[in-house]
Amino acid sequence: MLPSRILKELTPYDWMLLAILLVVSLSGFFFARIISANSSDIIIVEVNGRVVYKLSLLNDTEVKVKGPLGITVIEVKEGKVRVKDSPCPEKICIRQGWTDHGAIVCVPNRVVITIGAEKDRALDAITG
Repeated sequence: MLPSRILKELTPYDWMLLAILLVVSLSGFFFARIISANSSDIIIVEVNGRVVYKLSLLNDTEVKVKGPLGITVIEVKEGKVRVKDSPCPEKICIRQGWTDHGAIVCVPNRVVITIGAEKDRALDAITG
């Protein structure tokens, strides 16, 4: 708690600045919630940079995609996606487990699974 001496020295402008900063900082939390609530339920599966599947998180399914090392099995279930099986040596993509946002990448087999980012793809300078 602030000492009473400091509270007595605050002017109305100080209180106004404090209120504005509080509103601005709290609005960030609300905007973040709105953005995450509007995320797409589309899953885009790419192999070697080519889109091979567009799936929905709402439909449970299992697909197989062929990469340079072999077949990668992708499973969609209960609004989440995972790599069920892959021929890559480290199996990092499999160990990532179930997710409903972001991306899963199997670098050795060149398979990329992007969740909920179809509308933002043109804006990403790194993968675009």
